[in-house]
Amino acid sequence: MNIFKKIVLSTAIIAAFSAVSAPVFAAEAHKDLNIVVKAAADLTKTKIEEAIAIADKAGDKATFLAAVSEARQAQKEFRYEQTERLRQKLNDKLSAARELATGDNMPEAGLSMKAALVQIKEMRDIYDAAH
Repeated sequence: MNIFKKIVLSTAIIAAFSAVSAPVFAAEAHKDLNIVVKAAADLTKTKIEEAIAIADKAGDKATFLAAVSEARQAQKEFRYEQTERLRQKLNDKLSAARELATGDNMPEAGLSMKAALVQIKEMRDIYDAAH
């Protein structure tokens, strides 16, 4: 009889936890992945253009590096299987631009960012064609 009470009590506790946890998981915000990818592409493009403008004007290195860092972070959200290899190449171009700017070679860093701009536009074109 004692075992039966423990089984009933355990079942009641499990049912209570299940009833409480199900609505919590159901209330999780739903993200539209298309919106996330498009926003990432737009932000990446904006930051790359900002970095190009800074490099063309021989602007502040810290501001340039901040724009490059923000572009690198934003491009990580651009997750689409057909453009994954292009995204990796974009990341390489952004890293190269950062290293060049750190080494006080802003003209070359600007050229690397211009190549990155072409890359993100190509990625966005591929994504838009599929969606």
